[in-house]
Amino acid sequence: MRLLRTDRLEVVDFLGQDIPPYAILSHTWAEEEVTLQDVQQGLSQSRLGYDKVTGACAVAVQDGFEYIWIDTCCIDKTSSSELSEAINSMFKWYSDAEVCYAFLRDVKADEDPHWQWSAFRRSRWFTRGWTLQELIAPGVVYFYGADWKLIGCRDKLLNVIVQVTNINPHYFVTGELSEFSAAQKMSWAANRHTTRPEDEAYCLLGLFDINMPLLYGEGERAFQRLQEEILRQSEDDSLFSHMQDQILATSPPTSLPPGTTFCPPTTTS
Repeated sequence: MRLLRTDRLEVVDFLGQDIPPYAILSHTWAEEEVTLQDVQQGLSQSRLGYDKVTGACAVAVQDGFEYIWIDTCCIDKTSSSELSEAINSMFKWYSDAEVCYAFLRDVKADEDPHWQWSAFRRSRWFTRGWTLQELIAPGVVYFYGADWKLIGCRDKLLNVIVQVTNINPHYFVTGELSEFSAAQKMSWAANRHTTRPEDEAYCLLGLFDINMPLLYGEGERAFQRLQEEILRQSEDDSLFSHMQDQILATSPPTSLPPGTTFCPPTTTS
């Protein structure tokens, strides 16, 4: 695992070593994110994402953390093997973090997130596939607005979060994914999207405790492989109903029995 020093933006490898306490960042990607190569070559300040990195580090320093994990600059994305290992480990990394900072760049902290039409409820962060595990895996999550002012913690905002995400609130009490069926967990990913079609499957690996090789370029076949792995490792047959719902949603019948209405269910994104 590679971590970023919060005091001088220096990456440190902890391969085969005890991992020190660390904070972790959750965010949505934008233009010119700071990469590992940028940090190593001293080019970080020239990137638009530099302020996000320094903002996260400043909050972590204030909270007493020497290290932070940020996906953009702690993974060598030029290495397919490292990227595969990181994605298969990411749920655990978020779970093991002392605290997660969720940065919502389209939200201002001075607005009440409980308001029905608040920017918090409409944040892009709630629509992305990868942020689902970043919401549920950590023990502690703090939300920050665009100016890095605190919006609130996950526990205090739970009612709003449940309304926006449709995640069963009982999960945040127990933290036990095993208590929920495959179909339920799939439903949590409904209406979430990823830039690459393969990531629609890869971002769910941790929710189902699945490890599988990454094959970018396989397209929708990745989601099929995920379903096959779930069925192979579990006796949970609720996935069959979810798979049937997907078929109905993409292939509505041409005619229906009299008096029947057809309402396509939400498909997983």
